[in-house]
Amino acid sequence: MVVSAILLVTTLALSIFLDGKWYPFFGIILFFTLMGYYDMLQKKHSIMRTYPVFGRLRYFMEDIRPKVYQYFIESDTDGRPINRIDRNTIYQRSKKDNDTMPFGTQMDVYAEGYEWTCHSVSPKNFHDMDHNPRIIFGNKDCLQPYNASIYNVSAMSYGSLSSNAIEALNAGAKIGGFAHNTGEGGLSPYHLKHGGDIIWQIGTGYFGCRTDDGNFDEHLFAEKATLPNVKMIELKISQGAKPGHGGILPASKNTEEIAAIRHVKPHTIVASPPYHKAFGTPIEMVQFIRKLRDLSGGKPVGFKLCIGYKSEFISVCQAMIELDVYPDFITIDGGEGGTGAAPQEFSNYMGAPMLDGLAFAHNILRGLNIRKHIRIIASGKVVTGFHLFRALALGADTCNSARAMMMAVGCIQALQCNTNKCPTGVATQDPSLTVGLVVSDKKHRVANFHEGTVKAFVELLGAAGLDNMDNLTRSHIYRRVSLNEMSTFEEIFPSTTVGSLLDETIPERYASDFKLANINKWGVEIPTKFQ
Repeated sequence: MVVSAILLVTTLALSIFLDGKWYPFFGIILFFTLMGYYDMLQKKHSIMRTYPVFGRLRYFMEDIRPKVYQYFIESDTDGRPINRIDRNTIYQRSKKDNDTMPFGTQMDVYAEGYEWTCHSVSPKNFHDMDHNPRIIFGNKDCLQPYNASIYNVSAMSYGSLSSNAIEALNAGAKIGGFAHNTGEGGLSPYHLKHGGDIIWQIGTGYFGCRTDDGNFDEHLFAEKATLPNVKMIELKISQGAKPGHGGILPASKNTEEIAAIRHVKPHTIVASPPYHKAFGTPIEMVQFIRKLRDLSGGKPVGFKLCIGYKSEFISVCQAMIELDVYPDFITIDGGEGGTGAAPQEFSNYMGAPMLDGLAFAHNILRGLNIRKHIRIIASGKVVTGFHLFRALALGADTCNSARAMMMAVGCIQALQCNTNKCPTGVATQDPSLTVGLVVSDKKHRVANFHEGTVKAFVELLGAAGLDNMDNLTRSHIYRRVSLNEMSTFEEIFPSTTVGSLLDETIPERYASDFKLANINKWGVEIPTKFQ
């Protein structure tokens, strides 16, 4: 803007002293200067606010790109980026624009992997249905149950996200009546400022409740866990984007403020350890969950993991039965999760995808007859109402979303998350970039997106002839497995019956995992190829 002011003065002076020949140039520069000031002052578009005038090129290119490219590129619904069809839905829904789609189905319905649900010739009337379905979290040992929305904000830390992004997410959660997971980076003032419901995640670094040497601090934990905004506690065992690998906060993002919140040294690389120091066996883990519940005043406590060795999950379940202590919930993350702090090999090849992990966890809990104590949260690219429908059909009670909520708050998938140069101010600590994200505008977009997605789920439920999501089963989802063959999710992921895994006749598909399970030891002892 300094340059434009100099040009304005120069061209005006030249116009006055050279018989007005420079007036057209003065007019052009004045026009773009006024446009730049408008862009800087408006609050709806982060890119234009951060990059006045030049930021408009993005929206111009969006308007002129071919519609076929817009709808069909990245059409693989389970690909790493969110495909453009779902991306447009998120943007339109968050702005309360028309999120209908022209010219019919925009997916290749004959492609292997295409999924759909069946409708009923006797659908339910949407207006007679519950438009805000909710689930109670809290089992026999919980003293402060939480009534949660079926769709909530997944774990994203302050540090990886900017303070403005955290504020917008939490303020949106307050407006929409849903929960906001803090991620493992600690409980910041920005999580608490707007009064939205909080799920406080405790990771391997124990940020916000750690001693100077990095161990768990009971007193710091109790002090924060008993805050009224904190509704649930989530112990992170592993994360879908990088299971078996600790998180990394670059030194460029580790400001004085973030360091104080996390209880670490500022301007240093902060690497979370890959495992917990507070417990070393499955049975110790269940005992630690009981401790967290006691220290929080009886709030719901659960754990999050991406399914790895199935025997280890079975070990934890057997430890629950041994102690008669059950977490209030288990969050199943998928290996398709995304983060700017994960090596590519971990993001691409480590950990079970969410659908496989979700189906397995639900089956084991049912088979051991402990599902009645535990809610399941699905977390892994749950973007649309159909994704909610699909996850609940497989066994989830509620779902969390990270990337879709980021996009509702302004993310354009610029893929700069790990560089501290996010142009929309979402995943950066650079003040010159975060200024583009205006909380007062983006909080409503987050709330709008949540409302629209839950509404779409309820409409799908009614169209399937169901008036209650408890009646949703795996048989309601179909997947094309070849050009002329389709299977239901019940056929692909066969269910177990309640209590069927308590006797000695374990089904063959789980027999070896049960044999390797050990409540007093992590890991599995499998013979090597040389034995």
